[in-house]
Amino acid sequence: MKIIKGDTVKVISGKDIGKEGKVLKVLPKKNQVLVEGINIVKKHQKPQGQTMQGGVIDKTMPIHISNVAIVVKNKSGRVSYKFDKAGQKYRVLSKTGDEV
Repeated sequence: MKIIKGDTVKVISGKDIGKEGKVLKVLPKKNQVLVEGINIVKKHQKPQGQTMQGGVIDKTMPIHISNVAIVVKNKSGRVSYKFDKAGQKYRVLSKTGDEV
């Protein structure tokens, strides 16, 4: 996957279109990412034992990776790979060539 934990991404499709956030977790088997402050849903939580309180909580749900684009220097787009002279692989923004 070309998007990793800690990247800043912008939502390009769905109910949160245009919003930006930081990637908290990547789920490669499902092709999904968990983005901070994006795709928040209400969950009705039942109390578990005596310590946990029940009620309605806000929970961040995963979003498909095709619905987000990485943001570098206030520009968003796809990610590609390049190699330097030493043979090290690094990520760049396809549109501008800026290093991620």
